[in-house]
Amino acid sequence: MDLRELYQEVILDHNKRPRNFRVPDPVNRKAEGYNPLCGDKITVFLYVEGDLIKDLGFQGTGCAISKASASMMTDALKGKTLDEANKFFERFHAMVTAPAAADVETGGLGKLAVLSGVREYPMRVKCASLAWHTLRAAMQAQPDVVSTE
Repeated sequence: MDLRELYQEVILDHNKRPRNFRVPDPVNRKAEGYNPLCGDKITVFLYVEGDLIKDLGFQGTGCAISKASASMMTDALKGKTLDEANKFFERFHAMVTAPAAADVETGGLGKLAVLSGVREYPMRVKCASLAWHTLRAAMQAQPDVVSTE
């Protein structure tokens, strides 16, 4: 199976059966995100204890890429420290915003590396990164709605 097929398969799986598509209990941080280009709206919920993300989830509506990215993100970051989550954000953002022809570093991203395929569709990069920008706002306890514009 080539990367493009795997990309499509993973997106479809996480869109149909999103992981952590819920409001965790308890929650002590949350943020809302909006992608006006695609209409994606997401809320990311965190339960942070000390420096550790004990639980996280998301809710909202959006395209398959947006929902799959949020699903995979929540799976990858549960049990990580805020610092580790920030490093994941930096690596993920660098991966999806790199030029399509560039060699991109996906080390340490695990299953999230499959989302590198979004680079071939520049209009979809904001869909893939919305959950991540919203997560960052929640980690920093920012009250404003995050927008991809």
